[in-house]
Amino acid sequence: MSGLPRSIAVSRISASSSRPYAKCRVPCCPASCAKNPDAPMFAEQDLHWMRHALELARTVLHTTSPNPRVGCVIVRDGLILGEGATQPPGGPHAEIRALQDAAARGLSVAGATFYVTLEPCSHFGRTPPCVDAVLAAAPGRVVVAMGDPNPQVNGAGLARLRAQGVPVTTGVCLPEALALNAGFAARMSRGTPWLWAKMAASLDGRSALHNGMSQWITGPAARADGHAWRARADVVLTGMGTVQKDDPRLTVRDVAVPRQPRKAVVDGRLQIAESARLFDGEEVWVFTAHEDAVKAERLRRRNARVIVLPGPEPGRVDLAAMLRWMARQHVNEVHVEAGAGLTGALLSAGCVDEILAYIAPVLLGDAYGMVKLPMLSDLAEARRFKFIDAQPIGGDVRLRGRFADRWQALLSAANPR
Repeated sequence: MSGLPRSIAVSRISASSSRPYAKCRVPCCPASCAKNPDAPMFAEQDLHWMRHALELARTVLHTTSPNPRVGCVIVRDGLILGEGATQPPGGPHAEIRALQDAAARGLSVAGATFYVTLEPCSHFGRTPPCVDAVLAAAPGRVVVAMGDPNPQVNGAGLARLRAQGVPVTTGVCLPEALALNAGFAARMSRGTPWLWAKMAASLDGRSALHNGMSQWITGPAARADGHAWRARADVVLTGMGTVQKDDPRLTVRDVAVPRQPRKAVVDGRLQIAESARLFDGEEVWVFTAHEDAVKAERLRRRNARVIVLPGPEPGRVDLAAMLRWMARQHVNEVHVEAGAGLTGALLSAGCVDEILAYIAPVLLGDAYGMVKLPMLSDLAEARRFKFIDAQPIGGDVRLRGRFADRWQALLSAANPR
């Protein structure tokens, strides 16, 4: 059974709402169809219950990887019969948890509507196909937010439902559902994780003083928020410049989480010291362009795995190959906290999907910039993001921006068929 308060679990919505149809307004995803004049219209009750299913999915933000975060709620006549969210790998998926919840309440779900944030799976993995369990429950209707871009599913679950005569509605709150599972969708559809680069800077775009001092430009609330973003990622990635300058642990603090993300460092010349603090804890991935079996063995004794991926330039890691390698290790999301050099290199290599920038109300003058990129001769060459969110965090402001074409490609991949 979910951990939501019972007062929520028994909420009712009238089938005769005064606003029976509306666009999907997604409060936490400003780039959603809420601002799209061509967005589809959905029944208010479908939006209501899908948002409830999305809240269930958010309760497992840190525990489902490499599987997607999914929520399911089963409703009849405006009342919840069962609800649930996907459990850690090997455990039941959201639909099964919702059916178990209904059984624990002693309720039949025959003829009820299933609201699920991801297309029910149709293949055998660690668990049997969820679509079989849904069909066995004799649903009256199934409402799905996003399709499953896993090639083993990719519309097959929806096709099974329709083939058995079950009415299916798709695309309800699709952008919000995708925002929860952009990493899973990216790994399945393009073979790389979803990567966001976290930055902290002054109003004049400086990330450190001329002498390298940067602790702290932003306030404690912004730093705590940054840890929340670390916590949801599978991998926290940094570069050698940051390791040499700050000797970070790269752990999640400030946020209670059931597991720490994996730590990784880009070290083109394999210069990292064996005494670096980030080696404390679980295995660390060290990506390098330099083969040194002796150094690699010493690092292995410090919980490091050295991965050699030379790029076209001497001493440079092939960053695109690094992300493909991560995807093969079932990594969905990568959080980058690095200096201007690695952040700029990732941008230049086309590896960045999203920017997470914390801007402090301070001017630092002639100092280090937040990202290092080649000089441009024309504004048409500029890399342009689309702002999707701007939030005050303590005394600072958090800005989020995405490359619109990369997001649109994911929307297309996740659009239910």
